[in-house]
Amino acid sequence: MCSQKEFGMNDAGVRMVTRSLSRGLGAGPRGNGEEAAPLQRGEAAAEGRKIHHPVKRQRKAQSLHVAYEASDGENGEGTKMPSWAPQDWRQQLANIRTMRSGKDAPVDHLGVEHCYDTSAPPKTKVKYIKQTSAILQQNYGGDIPASVAELVALPGVGPKMAHLAMAVAWGTVSGIAVDTHVHRIANRLRWTKKVTKHPEDTRAALEEWLPRDLWSEINGLLVGFGQQICLPVRPRCHACLNQALCPAAQ
Repeated sequence: MCSQKEFGMNDAGVRMVTRSLSRGLGAGPRGNGEEAAPLQRGEAAAEGRKIHHPVKRQRKAQSLHVAYEASDGENGEGTKMPSWAPQDWRQQLANIRTMRSGKDAPVDHLGVEHCYDTSAPPKTKVKYIKQTSAILQQNYGGDIPASVAELVALPGVGPKMAHLAMAVAWGTVSGIAVDTHVHRIANRLRWTKKVTKHPEDTRAALEEWLPRDLWSEINGLLVGFGQQICLPVRPRCHACLNQALCPAAQ
């Protein structure tokens, strides 16, 4: 049996443990030095649940923003509805896609490898290619610039090739590549609000209303169409699916 002295020590120890547990469960000393009353059983259980089961915060949904390189006169801040669009352009575009489904135009097969044809006469483009190759090797480690501004600074590189390079090499839609074919066909179909005289004017006019997800497709589509059907001289309107929709064919 325990002596009275031992029993008193054990009793004091129990009181100290009980007081420590009560403080640990949230009953700390008050500002005036008095101790707070110990928590009741239900309150302690609730406090214990808060400690062991923290409240999970719900994460905010993140929106994906796709940014394009801003071209002249554009800030690249999303898509805005055009104030003007040509009549029947969707049907005209669908018909051109049908006529180009064979992918058998010269643009679909010819490439830069023909610059190495030893039997071909010297051309200005070949000179530009040699000069540009030297600049790329010296300034870009054999790679190409990743911006339209740097691309057009290279010898012989204009806006058309710069936008094509951005799309093909870097996967960035920076603008519509407009050459003589795209320029001619866009005016014949009245895809510009007013007649344009230069390819850059046509590019700006097209970019005002044509949905951006179609910009990368337009060049190859219209170039091949212009090489086979919508020729510069004596266009083959009788073979064109847009004959009834084309203002120039009326």
